[in-house]
Amino acid sequence: MARRNDHTREELVSMTLEQVKNFLAQHPHHELSLRKVAAMIGYVPSTLVNVFGNYNLLLLHAVAQTLDELFAQAEAEMKEASSAEDALKRLAYCYLDFASQNPYRWQLIFQHTMNGEELPEWQSERINNMTGMLETLIHQINPNLSSDETLEASRVIWSGVHGITLLSVDDKLFTAVPVDGKALIDNLLSTYLNAWKG
Repeated sequence: MARRNDHTREELVSMTLEQVKNFLAQHPHHELSLRKVAAMIGYVPSTLVNVFGNYNLLLLHAVAQTLDELFAQAEAEMKEASSAEDALKRLAYCYLDFASQNPYRWQLIFQHTMNGEELPEWQSERINNMTGMLETLIHQINPNLSSDETLEASRVIWSGVHGITLLSVDDKLFTAVPVDGKALIDNLLSTYLNAWKG
């Protein structure tokens, strides 16, 4: 069993999050525990509590790591876009692709709860970065919308894309023939964009 001083705090954080990421590549987060994570890196659970504060915050750091990866992929995709409309579609596709490739990590983002604790500022900033990316695109596409209307439109579009993604990843679209999640996203976005043009 390793001792606390065998690694720096930063090394422990990195090792722990890497193990959690590897675990979530194959298993849902509810099969994980503080004891399991500690065993994976050769430490006792109390060491992880000293480093992260509690198990809930450890998982929140894993969520943050996932959001950082999703954000980086979304930014890279949007740099290739030919227009704001194209960027919106690329952003939605990126969301679906990321969730399909990382289903357990993606599910943890939305199934994790703070259990009454306040969300740390570092996590709020990540969420604001993701939603702000969408709001900026919508404002570029339809600058006539007020800030409240832009906010509402962003949440409607994100809710639709999220719902399609959730049902696609869980294979719960309940159709006799296979339905492509990207085709559903195209339908959703074109309906919305055409309404604005009308």
